[in-house]
Amino acid sequence: MAPVLNLFEKTMEEFKKKDNGEMNDKEIIFSKSIKAGKRIYYLDVKKNRKDEMFLAITESKKIISGGGDESQVTFEKHKIFLYREDFEKFMDGLTQAIGFINEAQGESPAKGHEDKDGKEEPSSGEPAAKDGEIKIDIDFE
Repeated sequence: MAPVLNLFEKTMEEFKKKDNGEMNDKEIIFSKSIKAGKRIYYLDVKKNRKDEMFLAITESKKIISGGGDESQVTFEKHKIFLYREDFEKFMDGLTQAIGFINEAQGESPAKGHEDKDGKEEPSSGEPAAKDGEIKIDIDFE
């Protein structure tokens, strides 16, 4: 049974490689990147085969291995796919989670964050949120 399972796993890996290749890049109809230290977050609006839009969220983290002339740079990527019917539930959960963190750590969501060198980066320039209020501006049209 193990050889059949291995063949199935190999076939699925080939399918995933083809599925995540050039075709997906052509399907991106809107993209926003967010740089945060060694990480970049990509918010890509894509269309599926039925012409329905969904959000692909990718975290890409730069990994440097080795040192000096022999150092190698790779990127570790993690993806989630968010479908329209789940937008409201996702936003509610995200708002609650961010609110909990801000309340537990006593920090205002309008504060800047630290960059990779530990220096505070300014906030986005948006008006400061009132205490306890979380402002998230994402348009899912």
